[in-house]
Amino acid sequence: MPKNKGKGGKNRRRGKNENEGLKRELVFKEDGQEYAQVTKILGNCRLEAVCFDGVKRLCHIRGKMRKKVWINHSDIVLIGLRDYQDAKADVILKYSADEARNLKSYGEFPESVKINETVDFVGGDLDDDIEFDDVDSEDSGSGDDLANDIDGI
Repeated sequence: MPKNKGKGGKNRRRGKNENEGLKRELVFKEDGQEYAQVTKILGNCRLEAVCFDGVKRLCHIRGKMRKKVWINHSDIVLIGLRDYQDAKADVILKYSADEARNLKSYGEFPESVKINETVDFVGGDLDDDIEFDDVDSEDSGSGDDLANDIDGI
C-alpha cells in the first residue's frame, strides 16, 4: 500500500473559500441568457426562478457551481436559456448583493426587483406590541392544593 504523503483529500480543500473576498468583473447577459430571481429551491441541483422577461422556469445548477457556490432563495442569477426547451434553463452565474445592486443601477433589472442580502422567513415585524397582564392565582401559597387537583382528575 502506498503511503499518503499529502495533507488531506478533497474534504480538506472544501473548507477553504479562497476567492470570497475578491472583486470580479461584472458579467452582463448576452444572447440566449437572462437574469432571474430564485423563488424556490427544489433539491437535486434544481430550482425554480422567475426570469425578468416574465417567464417562470425550472433551472438546473451546472456542475461547475455544484458544492462550490451556494444559491439561496431570492438570489439573483444569470441563466442560460435552452433552444429546445423554453420552460427549462441552466444557472450560469450567481450575483452577489453588491453586483446585483450595480446591475439594477445600470438599468438591467426592472425597478420592481427587490435585492436583499438576508432572506426574511418571517413576514413582517417580530414585535407586534403585544403586552401580557400578570394574573395572580387565588391558590398562591401551598402546593398541596395543586396535588389534590391533579388527583381529582
